[in-house]
Amino acid sequence: MSQPINFTPGPSQLYFTVEDHVRTAFRDGIPSLSHRSKQYEGIYKKAVDGLRELLGLPSNYAIVFTGSANEIWERIIQNLVEEKSFHLVNGSFSKRYFEIAQLLNKKPAKLEVPLGKGFDTVTIPAGTELLAITHNETSSGVSLPLDFIYQLGEQHPTALITVDAVSSLPFPDFDYTKLDSVFFSVQKGFGLPAGLGVWMINDKCIAKAEQLMSKGISIGSYHSIPSLYSFAVKNQNPETPNVLGIYLLGQVVEDMLRRGIGTIRKETEYKAAILYQVLENHPLLKPFVQDVAFRSKTVVVADCGEHTESVTKLLQSKGMHPGDGYGSFKKSQLRFANFPTHSKEQFELLVDTLNAFRV
Repeated sequence: MSQPINFTPGPSQLYFTVEDHVRTAFRDGIPSLSHRSKQYEGIYKKAVDGLRELLGLPSNYAIVFTGSANEIWERIIQNLVEEKSFHLVNGSFSKRYFEIAQLLNKKPAKLEVPLGKGFDTVTIPAGTELLAITHNETSSGVSLPLDFIYQLGEQHPTALITVDAVSSLPFPDFDYTKLDSVFFSVQKGFGLPAGLGVWMINDKCIAKAEQLMSKGISIGSYHSIPSLYSFAVKNQNPETPNVLGIYLLGQVVEDMLRRGIGTIRKETEYKAAILYQVLENHPLLKPFVQDVAFRSKTVVVADCGEHTESVTKLLQSKGMHPGDGYGSFKKSQLRFANFPTHSKEQFELLVDTLNAFRV
């Protein structure tokens, strides 16, 4: 029996080479490898060097590893905000990012729009130290245009620009010279088992964390930026990390480099286009995000209304598992991940099946 095709937006379908890499890892004893060994340093370096090449990361960026992207939300607020952060909120995950700043006793402000919407005019309060931007809102399928993000940074040059790219990387071709911090977790676009957060920070972030620490402000303990960075330059972690996860990330990034990031991006565009086309023309289904400029290419949300359960059963009968709608839309929407591991043929099967759906 063939494995089902997992279109849930995270954890999502494993990258198609992961199974082989796991076998190799266990054969070579990677899961029990000492994280203070030279062999581990080589594993760390391979993952970091591969990501730099794949994403086009400048030399003034460091890459550090955490337990999850949720942890990075907290670490960003602890390390980079003395008082004021400003959050663009357009879904459940961007809202949670804002709430974490509140829980850490900062003074965050937000601009919130309804689920499924993007942003028009943004007025950022004076004294804002950090802009917290969710590039791709996984709960709603809204993606913010890159030029919009860059313009915010140009208008507020003293604020650090931080981008949650959890459900969009490696697809977006970010200009990292216009950003200060970008992060993701590996169980979405990189097609790996959950349990690893990847945080990319530039020299401005490192300087800000050191400045706060010099003022006697708590910026966390073993996972503060100064601590993480001091180990990263040695290809190490402050604590025992997810060695297997970092090894698998390095292997999959190597596979993606061999495939070519240009090819991955073109295929992502194609798959998104054919799925949105069938949703736009279907008599019973429609795209949730109405404004084309804000439609995500990597998480496509379909409004299925009263037909959601029937659509799900049809897809599952064909070996495809969609993601449920999020929160209050659980019973009226379906979410479809469009990550590098999802082939064009899988998407064509998905599109043909949806196109044939009738009641």
